[in-house]
Amino acid sequence: MYHTEGFLRLVEESRKRVNEISVQRAIERQNAGAILVDVREDNEWEKAHATGARHMGRGIIERDIETAIPDKATELILYCGGGFRSALAADNLQKMGYTNVFSMAGGWHAWNEANAPVESAE
Repeated sequence: MYHTEGFLRLVEESRKRVNEISVQRAIERQNAGAILVDVREDNEWEKAHATGARHMGRGIIERDIETAIPDKATELILYCGGGFRSALAADNLQKMGYTNVFSMAGGWHAWNEANAPVESAE
């Protein structure tokens, strides 16, 4: 997918403030109780998503996170298609006071390449 220069600059600035983790580490942390959050669009989620993930699209996560997950110390691992939108969302959640937020490097593409477990919303 093509990304504009301005978007990539914004993502790189966010990545300086956000911790990224690998798919393997995300699975380990999810098994230990971390919440995996898919921030992709509804149509992406509906096709398939990481097993056990919760869906809060990039367009609503900041609006809904405090109601859905009020404990700001909860370990959250965000992912999107390639790790760009999740970095932006993780940065914003940190600004909102969430203290244990990660972005999964490589996102959904990396999850699939690792043959990690997948489920369909259908």
